[in-house]
Amino acid sequence: MRALVLVQPGRVELQQRADPTPGPGEVLLKVEATTLCGTDLRIISGAKTAGVRPGVVMGHEIAGRVAALGDGVTGYDVGQQATPSIVLSCNHCRTCLLGYEHLCENLRLIGYEIDGGLADYCLIPAQAVAQGNLITTRTEVKPTHLALAEPLSCCINALNQYRVHPGDVVAILGAGPIGLLHLQLAKASGAGQVIVSNRSVARREPAAALGALAVGPDELKQAVADATGGLGADVVVVCIGDTELATVALDLARPGGRVNFFAGFPKGSTAEVDVNLLHYKELVVTGGSNARRRDVQAAVRLLESGALDADAIVTHSFDLNDAVAAYDAVRDRLGVKIAVTP
Repeated sequence: MRALVLVQPGRVELQQRADPTPGPGEVLLKVEATTLCGTDLRIISGAKTAGVRPGVVMGHEIAGRVAALGDGVTGYDVGQQATPSIVLSCNHCRTCLLGYEHLCENLRLIGYEIDGGLADYCLIPAQAVAQGNLITTRTEVKPTHLALAEPLSCCINALNQYRVHPGDVVAILGAGPIGLLHLQLAKASGAGQVIVSNRSVARREPAAALGALAVGPDELKQAVADATGGLGADVVVVCIGDTELATVALDLARPGGRVNFFAGFPKGSTAEVDVNLLHYKELVVTGGSNARRRDVQAAVRLLESGALDADAIVTHSFDLNDAVAAYDAVRDRLGVKIAVTP
C-alpha cells in the first residue's frame, strides 16, 4: 500500500508498505478520505515532537470502511463506514478515572505514535477496538465530510465547557477550519450573534457566508461592543495560537463570561495577561484538547444529520499520490481545509 511517512522531523515521503493484516482484536479500515490539520505541519517541521514517533504514517482525521476483521472482533461488519476516535487511553490512571480519558497520562494517538490514515489502509489497534473507539455511521456520509469527525469532536469537547445559551453573543478569534466549526456549533446552539475575527479577508468570507459578522482584528472590539451594548461577549473562543490574544480575549468577555483557549501554542509559550480582568469580571477560562469517544460519536451524528455545512470546511481535495503537495497547500493556506483521498 501507499503511505505518507514521517521519516524524521522536517521530512515526509510517500512510501510503499505491505498491506496490513488485522491480528486478533484488530480492524482494518480501507481509507476513503483523510483531512489535513495544522498540527500536522507542526509535526512535520519538528515543532511538535511529544508523543510523535518517527516512521509513523501521518494523518489523524480519518474516514474509511471496514475491510477486514481480526479474530475475536464482534460488533462490526465488513463494508461498514467508520471513523476512529484517535485517543488510546489507559483507563486506569488517575486522569482517566476522573473522566478525562482524552487527557490520559499514558496517552497514545493515531497519526502521532500509531500509524494513521494517509495511506490506502489504516489498522485500528485491538485496544482501540475494545474501547469502542471505532465509530460507525448509521447513514452514509460523504467520506471527506466524515473525516471532519475528529476536529469536530474536539470542538464539541470545548463547546461542552464554554456552553452557548440561546441569544448569546459569541466572539471567535480565527476563521480557519476550527474557527468555522466553532461558528457552526455556536449557531446550532442558538447563539444570537457570532462575530468572527481574522486578518485575512479571504478567510473572513466563508465565515460571513455561514452567518457570522466577519471583521478584522482592529474592528473586533467595537463589533462586540455594538452587539452587546458595551457589556462584552458571553463567549470568546481563541482559535489562533498567538499568545498576544490572551488579554484580548479576556478583555472582550463580559462579566461572568466564558473564554476558551482552543488553539495549540508553541512549546514553552507564555503570555502576559491582566489578571484583574479575571478577578473583577469573574471570568470562566477553559482550554480545549482532544476529545472523548462520546464527542466523536456526537460529531458523527451531527455530520449524519446534515446540519453542519461540511462543504464550507473541506474546499479542496488531493490524491494520496500528491499528499506532500497537499501539505504544501495547507502551508500556503489554499482554501479552508484540504482532504486527501486514495
